Amino acid sequence: MHEMSLVESLMVIIEEYAEKQEFEKVLSLRLTFGRMNHIEPHALTMAFEALSRGTRAQGAELEFTILPVEIKCADCGRESEVDRFSYTECPLCGGSAVVIVGGTEELRLIDMMVE
Repeated sequence: MHEMSLVESLMVIIEEYAEKQEFEKVLSLRLTFGRMNHIEPHALTMAFEALSRGTRAQGAELEFTILPVEIKCADCGRESEVDRFSYTECPLCGGSAVVIVGGTEELRLIDMMVE
């Protein structure tokens, strides 16, 4: 479960910001990641709840934006969103030369509401 290590890193970031910005409590966190990273939102939430106990982030609400998988076809030149990446064909023209252009983004902290 790589979600635990992701949350461990997130907790370090929160503490670094808290020291610099001098806040006491995190109310919410807005996170984003690409669908191809295979991050399970429920597992991430569970890991966050476990690792944030007793910290300034305990009880903070998590909001996720999961970026879709986007591919570009070399045959037709168009980009499209797909549920899963198919190495074999473009859903628009059936062409076989497709590459991933989105959906692989790492977990990122976009912003936090604090007090």
